[in-house]
Amino acid sequence: MRVLITGGYGFIGSHVAEQFYKEGYEIHIIDNLSTGHRENITFKHKAHIISITDPKCKEIFAANRFDFVIHLAAQISVARSIQNPIYDAEANIIGLLNMLQFSQQSNVRKFIFASSAAIYGNNTNLPLTEHETPLPIAPYGVSKWVGEQYCSNWAAQHDLDAVCFRLSNVFGPRQTSEGEGGVVATFITKALQNETVEIYGNGEQTRDFIYVKDVAHAIFRATQSFITGTYNLSTNIQTSVNQLVQVLQAQGYTLKTTYTQAREGDIMHSSLSNEKIKTELDWVPKYSIEESLIKTYEWGFETFNHRTLKVKNSPKTTKIPAWALGVKPYLENSVIFLVISLFLWQLRLPTMSIFVFGVFYIMTIGSIYGNKQAFTGGVLAFSLLVADYLSRGRELISLLYDSTFLFQIVTFLFIGLVVGYSVQRKNEKITEQNEQIHELQMRYDFLEEVHAEVRDVKDELQYRVKNNEDSFGKIHSIMKTLDQLEPEKIFTSAVNVIESVMHCEDVAIYIFNSEQSYLWLIAHSDLDKSEAITNSLKVDESPFVQQLLTTEQPFINRTLVAQAPLMAAPIYYDNNIQAIITIGKMPFENFSHYHENLFLVLKELIQSSLARAFEFIKVSEDQRFIKNTAVLKIDAFKEVLAAKQQAQTIHHMPYHVLTLQVAPYHLQQTAYQIQHLIRETDYLGYDNQQLFILFSNLQTQDLPVILQRFQQAGFNFSLDQQVSYL
Repeated sequence: MRVLITGGYGFIGSHVAEQFYKEGYEIHIIDNLSTGHRENITFKHKAHIISITDPKCKEIFAANRFDFVIHLAAQISVARSIQNPIYDAEANIIGLLNMLQFSQQSNVRKFIFASSAAIYGNNTNLPLTEHETPLPIAPYGVSKWVGEQYCSNWAAQHDLDAVCFRLSNVFGPRQTSEGEGGVVATFITKALQNETVEIYGNGEQTRDFIYVKDVAHAIFRATQSFITGTYNLSTNIQTSVNQLVQVLQAQGYTLKTTYTQAREGDIMHSSLSNEKIKTELDWVPKYSIEESLIKTYEWGFETFNHRTLKVKNSPKTTKIPAWALGVKPYLENSVIFLVISLFLWQLRLPTMSIFVFGVFYIMTIGSIYGNKQAFTGGVLAFSLLVADYLSRGRELISLLYDSTFLFQIVTFLFIGLVVGYSVQRKNEKITEQNEQIHELQMRYDFLEEVHAEVRDVKDELQYRVKNNEDSFGKIHSIMKTLDQLEPEKIFTSAVNVIESVMHCEDVAIYIFNSEQSYLWLIAHSDLDKSEAITNSLKVDESPFVQQLLTTEQPFINRTLVAQAPLMAAPIYYDNNIQAIITIGKMPFENFSHYHENLFLVLKELIQSSLARAFEFIKVSEDQRFIKNTAVLKIDAFKEVLAAKQQAQTIHHMPYHVLTLQVAPYHLQQTAYQIQHLIRETDYLGYDNQQLFILFSNLQTQDLPVILQRFQQAGFNFSLDQQVSYL
């Protein structure tokens, strides 16, 4: 499965990427490296160095078809958002809209958006719950709140599952002092550099600090669940600045502090309630403030020593000032002209030769350096020509009346301007074309990269189609197997499909009675191999069933609770839970997120097939049932009986048929009375004055009890297991 993490080279993004990588995901990262660092990611991944506001991101989505998108890329500085709110809006709103739009078009399964506690502003109703009215102070908080509204809108309008996490003060390894929560990074950096930590106010101001690995774990868990909406992601614990210092000092770390005047506008206390996420996601923060601070300090200590050693061992380089680079062409021009002029001066060439040299020099220097140096060359040539005239006894004033001299000067100027202008135009044109070539090359490289990814995906899909048991051929086989219009046949086929695809045992399908107080077994695995399958479940005595009914979400037994299946999922019809599918046993290595998702996919296929079958039965009631009764006509009864016979052959699921002589004019009343003595999983059929009762999943040893019950009600049924004449 593929996950895209925007801002994946950043502080939080790199930890989230690590979490998904450990779970076996294919990692893709979009990052423009404005604050992120490539060295934060050391494992295999696919990098897309591009801004989230760039329309070319669409091609990345189209080429890869991501399952999940984790949107962490953002402008994270509150101060910068105040100084430049337009940039903040472009990064945090336009970038988000890009990702939402492309995610919707690519049918992304879930979109996670990193919001912030900054949306609450100065609210003092601690701990802050998700129901508090957002009152952001800075543009940063405004943009995050607007982002939540866009996610909510996309979820409602475009059916895109979106989760918004309002992060409290996140800290941990790889964090810089920028953005929210940077106080921990600042303290540790100061301590490592043996500098004094400046604490504003009395240090009793508190924040809700959460370790970055807890955040990464929660984000991953959210992609594996069915939660949507907005959640605080926090510890719900207030930790003061003084406590941070005390924890670090208690571990023996040197930390010098000084207290200064409190900053105007600072919030004194802050904490976010995490009850909602604990209840709905079953998540709690794992790391204490002490443990996470120690881990962060140890990382900082190792990183600081590594950088110090690198600086000591790196060769010293001398940087040339910018002004020196600008003076260099003028210096070269003057030196070259001076050397050549001295040489010509020694030769005592005629004035016309000096003039010709000046013209040649202006053209040459202009061709090399452009219009600025062509003008400088003209000035130098003019100086040399004047010096030559003066050396020959001419007066400076008389030169102003000499037409030859004036012509020579105009020629210098004209040639300098023409050559300089032409060369400048040529250079500008070359620069423009180089920029276009560079842009086209970048475009080509990007498309080549996308094309290479598409080829890789194509090759991978072809390999899976040929070699993987979960190939399209297998999916086609599943669809054909479930392509039935008789629910009983679908139940039997569903058990076969789940067993073969999931490599599991003890698969069972139960249906609810009309009051939803009991579940009756309707289909199951081979009884000779099954151990934990029961014929009925009482809802009040089955916590996992109660959880299914309450949450209306699949049950995954991650804690291995006794007397509960490993996996269970509800089957819906007409917006109500009609049945559940359970898996009781599977190899330990198969109890993974991959198989959980596979189970849910199979459940959706089964649910779709059953819905189609139920709709068919609903519209064909006149053809299936005898009028004004719940008794099947003989053709429909034969279909059900054939399905039971198939289930008995494949899974050894028992069934029995009882018969009773009933005249046609007594059928309606008799059927009504008998219907109250049988289960929802049993069937009535009628043909040639014979009323048949087909008992599903009824053991032979239970028959005497059933027959006695009917005798007490005044009915004398006879057993007709084979029903050969049908």
